[in-house]
Amino acid sequence: MNRGRKASAAAAAGALAIVTILTAGGSPAAAQTAATTDESITHDENPRVPEGAAWTEAYFPSSDGSGVELHADVLRPAHLPAHAKTPVILSVGPYFAHAGQTGPEGWDRVGPSARFQDLVDGADLMARGYTFVMVDLRGFGGSTGCLDWAGPGEQADVRAAIQWSASQPWSNGKIGMYGKSYDAVTGLVGNNLKMNALKAVVAQEPLWDMYNYLFSNKVPRPNVTGTPAAYNSIAVMPAMADDSDRYKANALYEASHPECLSDNITNNNNPDADSAYWRARNLAKDAAGTRTPLFVTQGFIESNTKPEDMDEYLTNHRGPERGWLGQWDHVRGNDTDGDGRLQMGRAGWFDEVMRFYDQYLRGTPPSVTDPAYAIEDSLGHWRAQKTWPVIGTSYDARLSTGRYVDNGGASAAAAESRAVDQGRWDMERAPRMEVLSHAEKNAAGQGDASASSFWTWSTPASQALRITGTPRISLKASTSGNVMVRLWDVAPDGTATMFDENVALIERGGRISFDLKSTDWTVKRGHQLGVQIGTIDSNRWRDVPSGHTIKVSDARLTLDVQNPRYDVPTRGDRSPFLDTFLTANTTTLSDIGRGTFPLRLSRNG
Repeated sequence: MNRGRKASAAAAAGALAIVTILTAGGSPAAAQTAATTDESITHDENPRVPEGAAWTEAYFPSSDGSGVELHADVLRPAHLPAHAKTPVILSVGPYFAHAGQTGPEGWDRVGPSARFQDLVDGADLMARGYTFVMVDLRGFGGSTGCLDWAGPGEQADVRAAIQWSASQPWSNGKIGMYGKSYDAVTGLVGNNLKMNALKAVVAQEPLWDMYNYLFSNKVPRPNVTGTPAAYNSIAVMPAMADDSDRYKANALYEASHPECLSDNITNNNNPDADSAYWRARNLAKDAAGTRTPLFVTQGFIESNTKPEDMDEYLTNHRGPERGWLGQWDHVRGNDTDGDGRLQMGRAGWFDEVMRFYDQYLRGTPPSVTDPAYAIEDSLGHWRAQKTWPVIGTSYDARLSTGRYVDNGGASAAAAESRAVDQGRWDMERAPRMEVLSHAEKNAAGQGDASASSFWTWSTPASQALRITGTPRISLKASTSGNVMVRLWDVAPDGTATMFDENVALIERGGRISFDLKSTDWTVKRGHQLGVQIGTIDSNRWRDVPSGHTIKVSDARLTLDVQNPRYDVPTRGDRSPFLDTFLTANTTTLSDIGRGTFPLRLSRNG
């Protein structure tokens, strides 16, 4: 690489990089490796390098014997000797290309990705003596191979990245992973690999099961083809003019392997969650028995990476856990809005993260006792808990028998719901807000006068209670079609907020059961729970209405309930997105029934 600058004094001794020898045909021969020195570049020599850091690049093979070569950018504390051992924070994902995260960003020279410069600067990583490593997943940036949507290939990449980072002469052998969105997914993958070198994972707004981003119980989401196409476009992003020849050659991998792109579309357009393809990507199930310390964040009202199967993942995980859970959208713990308000509403993100890393990567006991879980409920109140969820009682609520026409809603609602952007949709450039359409609100307001759904009402809550965990619906359908289930928090004056929903394909008449999204919703005294069952009249799915009249019987809603009376308050402000969500998902209902099932706490609650 012609960087046009001298090596820094900190690199005089050379930074060790593992280089894979290429075969004559240009494919990496993973078995042949050699150690070589590589000059490092500091901020003074290249402003794309964070202040206090020395940047080098490295290549190493993936761990599956496929010949895939992975590229890494390494940021080392510039004030330390080249081989000074430090703990390593590792991020693995598709967004670390030198040219930009999801597309070219207009840089005038090559340099490391700025994706997590907020962490490097905000947590003062270099001064603290941490090394930060960014690894391109196969098919992205300077890595070869076909992108694999968190499948066995990408899991092998994560394994290799952890092994490589732990084995370097500048590493103390203790690795922490960090990410948000896709590179939070790879953190969950790392935990699932059960590797001794991985000591801690920070995963903000991940997917807990890759299937759920594209399908809901065999009903496709509108991004079912847009998301694979978006990642294909990231994979073919060209290298920069001053990238090395090796980086450029790797970045062109898809040009000679077009099947990478076509297979990514085809493989991900499979609605069967029980297929071998999706079973290999069920991160929640594969977390069983894992023990890596986790620090996670999740917005319950997220419009992008939703809290589906989070409950299962955390239940299966057996190690120490930390978490910020609340009422926000797809944001980082340190993100602020245009008015400078923290998007998650809680201050001190980097301080807590670094106490977490120092504890598990350095063995330094924290000087401050942070709550295991800090949780914001739907009223904007923060509480501390030892785990999530905390359930006072669980019970099945019997729902009414009813029928609906699976017509996609009234004609206006159907047209509105289908008018959705089918274009670019990756985890970083997804729609930032899902709202009930005008037609959906009108249909809900009609109550049982609408042929497309029917309702069951709880009796008014005798005291405040919280619906937490993962509600589950089970029902018997008379014939095939589609079904949507929504939960509404209904005030005495009929003002109602839709706070949870999910859908399913009914392949044949008979019993069907499925989870709604995980939630943490406080119902005030005197409010009722409205359960709406009917056709899918929403732009959040791309269903094919059957036209059938579907009779629903023997329906039951499983609820996990917590008593807010025992909440332990912790610091935190109301997240700004909560009010946006309430405005977008609130309407007025009429003809509200007196209620046929109770909202109740346990007897000792």
